[in-house]
Parts: sequence; structure tokens; C-alpha cells
Amino acid sequence: MSSPIIYRGDFQPRPPIFKAWERQRNRKQVHSLVECFAEALGVFFYVYAGVGSQTAWVTGNILVSAGLAPTGLSSILQIGLGYFGGILLALGVCAGTSGGHFNPCVTIAFVVFKGFPPLKAVRYILAQILGAYIACLLIYTQYKITFEECTAILMAAGKFEELQYTPNGLAGIFAFYLLPGQTKGLAFLNEFVSDTFLALAIWASLDSSNALIPPTAAPFLVATAYGAAIWGFSMPGLVANSARDIGGRFAAMTIWGTEAAGGSYSAITAFTNIPATLFGAFIYEVFLTDSDRACEFGVAHVNHRRHLELRPHEVHSSNSSGDAEAQTPSIDKPTFAYEHSEIAQRA
Repeated sequence: MSSPIIYRGDFQPRPPIFKAWERQRNRKQVHSLVECFAEALGVFFYVYAGVGSQTAWVTGNILVSAGLAPTGLSSILQIGLGYFGGILLALGVCAGTSGGHFNPCVTIAFVVFKGFPPLKAVRYILAQILGAYIACLLIYTQYKITFEECTAILMAAGKFEELQYTPNGLAGIFAFYLLPGQTKGLAFLNEFVSDTFLALAIWASLDSSNALIPPTAAPFLVATAYGAAIWGFSMPGLVANSARDIGGRFAAMTIWGTEAAGGSYSAITAFTNIPATLFGAFIYEVFLTDSDRACEFGVAHVNHRRHLELRPHEVHSSNSSGDAEAQTPSIDKPTFAYEHSEIAQRA
């Protein structure tokens, strides 16, 4: 026998003012803006937590060199944990509204492999970059006194020009620069392999037939993958998110001018994770996806009341009676895929 669909409003009604707003918010034009807001906010969480940890690392090292702070103020472990927490916050707070892309390469991969609307993808990507840009400027403002102090220390030591546009400089907190002695070829290899690794983890979390990764575990799998990539491969240079790179670079240029642009290396940091993610998704789709595996996950976003009003004959629910026609179809988990079903795209 099919299980009934229970909506939040059935047992936890909202005040009239919020009910009126929801009626407007679920209109196609308004809901599109709400989704973009959720994407921007999700990237904000990711960048605010991660870059905040990077800020403590870089400024802490400068202060330690001047004897103004104790050693051990920050570490690569802390930075990885910062991004780990930022991803959990982004997915936990915002994914239910937008689908939880929070990365241009994920959005582009959804266009290629999941039929995500291209124009909607453009809106998502712009929102993601904006979220990163705002987060970086806010971090700079919160740390402004520390930035000024560190600038004075480096100026007095005659090292400001030498370090400023490197991973160990103040601009390197927000924008990515080539590590001294590193080649662009090796930087590209490190980025491509790491991002392919991340793409496989993301696609595994989307696989509704993967019984070892239920929807509630998917954010932790993705966050762990990002943390592992940072802990293992951030030293040679790792971006992992074009929105974080482009938004952070725009923030650095806003603060320090066009010198912070980063030259030709910026093309590697901004675009490498796009083909790498497509490659990782292709590997998973070809070798690891199996449509004949049974699944019971991922029905919440399909059964959204707004979608069912558009196509009321398509109701997906869990069924234990063995009726083949009532079995839940294989669809993406709600962690990332709220707006990726055929029903949602027509909304």
C-alpha cells in the first residue's frame, strides 16, 4: 500500500503573511530569483567558512614571523575543516531550494548529463560568483585591522612586493596565484586530477540507487571529499570551485587593483575544474551508474505540491506491495537535484 504524502504545512502551519508570500514565491518568475538567492547564499557559506580559515592561516603566519602571535595559530587541517563545514552549511541550508549546485562546474555538468536548462544555468553561475565575491569582501572588512597590520609588517621587512601576489601574500587569501617554483603544467595536472576525484564523489552522492549513500549522508560525503582534496593537494595549488576563484579574484582586484588579476595562471584556476568535472561525471555515468538497481531515495523534490499541481497524475511514493507500476523511479537525490526532474523544469 502506498504511503501518504505529508507536507510541512499539514502539521506545521505558517502565519498568514508567510502563506501569502509562499503563494507569490512559487510563481515561476519569483521562484527563479529565490533559487538564485539560495545558490548565492550557499556559495557564501562555502567561501565565508573556507576563506575565513585561509585568512587566519596567512595573516597568522605573518604575525608569527613578527613575533606578534603564537605559533600554531592555523593549519591546513583547519582550512580543510573550514571548507568541510561551509559545504555542510551550504547544502543543509540552501540545497532544498535550489538543488545545491554551489559550483559552476556542477551546474555545467548538470546541463550536459541531466538536462538542466542552459539559461537557468547561466543565472545560477552568476549568482554563485556573486555569493563568493560578497563573502570575500565581507571577510576583508572583518579582518581589515589585521590586514593593515600585516601590510605594515611586510612593508617594514621589505617583503610586501615579493609575497603579495603569491599564495603566502594577503592577496593570495582571496585570489589564486602560482606557487613559486611550480610550473603551470603541474598545477593543471594537480587541479584536473583533484577535481575529477571530487566529481566522482558528487555523482556518487546523486546516485539514488547507491544504498550506501542515503540522502542524509550525501552532504557529508561531498564535504569529506573536499576536505580530503584540500588536506592532500592544496599545497601545489587547488581551486576546486570556479565561483570561489572568480569571485575571490574580483574581490582581490576590488581591494588591490588590476595587479591582483593573476595573469595567465588565472585561466587554469578558473576553468580547469569544468572539463575535470565533466570527465568525472562521464566516468561515473559510463562505468558506475546502473539503471536496473532498485532505489527508494529521492522522491521529496518530485512530490513537491507545486509540481504535482502541474502534473497531478504523476505522484511518486514508496511502495512495498510489489506493484511494478507503483514502484519509485530511479531519480536523483534531493540533496542536489531539487529542480532537475522533468516536472521541475516545466514549473
